[in-house]
Amino acid sequence: MLTRFGTLYAGQVHHQELGFAAPAVNDRWYDDATLATPLGVAETIAQVMDQAGYDTLWMAEHHFQREGYECIPNLLLLATHLAARTEHLRFGSGFNVLPTWHPLRLAEDYAMADILTRGRVRLGVGRGYHAREVRTFADLGPEDARELFEEQVTVLMKALHDRSFSHHGRFYQLPPEGLDYRGYQVTDLTLVPKPQFSTECWQPIVSASDRGIDFMLDHGIKGFVGGGAASGGASLEVARRWQQKKAERGQDTPLGTDLIFGFSIYLGDSVEAAMRAGKPILEEYQKMFAPLGFAGDVSDEQLARLGDPARASTAGMGTIEDAVDDGSWLVGPPERLIDALGQVQETYPGLEEVMVAQPVGAPPPVIIEQLQRFADEVMPAFGGA
Repeated sequence: MLTRFGTLYAGQVHHQELGFAAPAVNDRWYDDATLATPLGVAETIAQVMDQAGYDTLWMAEHHFQREGYECIPNLLLLATHLAARTEHLRFGSGFNVLPTWHPLRLAEDYAMADILTRGRVRLGVGRGYHAREVRTFADLGPEDARELFEEQVTVLMKALHDRSFSHHGRFYQLPPEGLDYRGYQVTDLTLVPKPQFSTECWQPIVSASDRGIDFMLDHGIKGFVGGGAASGGASLEVARRWQQKKAERGQDTPLGTDLIFGFSIYLGDSVEAAMRAGKPILEEYQKMFAPLGFAGDVSDEQLARLGDPARASTAGMGTIEDAVDDGSWLVGPPERLIDALGQVQETYPGLEEVMVAQPVGAPPPVIIEQLQRFADEVMPAFGGA
């Protein structure tokens, strides 16, 4: 049953102009003071959510984002700070980009955050999709990058779960062969300190390949469907495959178990008013993420048009009406969102948590206003707020 609500804040600055006619993504380059403002915005959002009864503020890790869309490079550091400014809200890593980390450093930092916040930080991992950041930290081709990620997850889970561990793979020799320390040969390592409250881990389900789902379940990782990198809203096909894969491992679970669904939302007095307000936000999202593969199949000609404010509106991108029709956006009066989420709850009886947010590019004041209104007018229908 649906009992918990969260949101995703990727760390965007307040763009004064949004939409196809606004400045092109590559032409945005903010000064240092502006690029630091999302840290303060995250604190404001966290305090609003804490008072409103939300469960989790998920945040996105990214690097070198001078365009101002995703400006939080260290989620665990920020989450630990925000936990000290709030009472109950949890903070999720959505997601730690593993190729930018050494897996043992991530394990140590997460363990520290888990202890210092008494379990209010939730671990999440992802492969990353910005070539600028991923290849700067680990310059590998796609298949090598995938193998690196899988080995990093293996190391991370050993460190978090095992009393002591060793690992000898393609990318890591832990500990290195022939390591002498204080008169003995080191053959294993121990994470110090270890998490004391939770070792739960989440990952976006993007391609939903058998390899990807099998890998997640084999490592005890739970899945995000829709929202952020895993765009598209609820997917019955993905949820059924996830359920089937769990059953193959002897876990017979209700549909939606160990998943979080993400939706873009916009509350308004009418569907038309909400779509009007959400339209420039969707367009800003498309400008940013279509070149990264998160806006469907897009041709080179479409991408060229999206990069030109004078022609972006002629790129033939999906509309806000399309997003509402396919269920990835929930818009309109509160009763419409209550009905839609009620149908989600009925379809996925194992689902316990939903993430509702505005896409990257939404102005922080809109995020805060929408979160407050959703808490006041929608969450009570599900026992929240």
